[in-house]
Amino acid sequence: MVFKVVVADPETGKGYPLEAREPDARKLVGLRIGDKFDGAVVGLPSYELQLTGGTDEDGFPMRPDIYGPGRTSVLLAGGPGFSPRRRGERRRKRVRGSRISDAIVQVNAKIVKRGEKPIEEFLLPKEAEAKAT
Repeated sequence: MVFKVVVADPETGKGYPLEAREPDARKLVGLRIGDKFDGAVVGLPSYELQLTGGTDEDGFPMRPDIYGPGRTSVLLAGGPGFSPRRRGERRRKRVRGSRISDAIVQVNAKIVKRGEKPIEEFLLPKEAEAKAT
């Protein structure tokens, strides 16, 4: 199991795409939107991250107000999964619950507590390897 984890830095406004692979990826299964987890799962030791959302393999977004890991159809007036075009517009849409399961592909998180090193130091070795090949 592999999760694509997009880590957002609220101070700079940048997003960093990282990966969580087995066995560390198993630590994310069962977490809910808003839960905090250790950054070592994605290769950022001494960082603390907060789960902010995600999508499943078919692109359905996670919503914090839907309990559980499954997909469901709900009547939405806004928020993740639906952008109303007119005032008062509502529509029934399929969305995913707030728990991470095996069906989730992308996980979104933000930095809550910083580590000793800046995040760029953890990413530079990977970027240097990609340019060398």
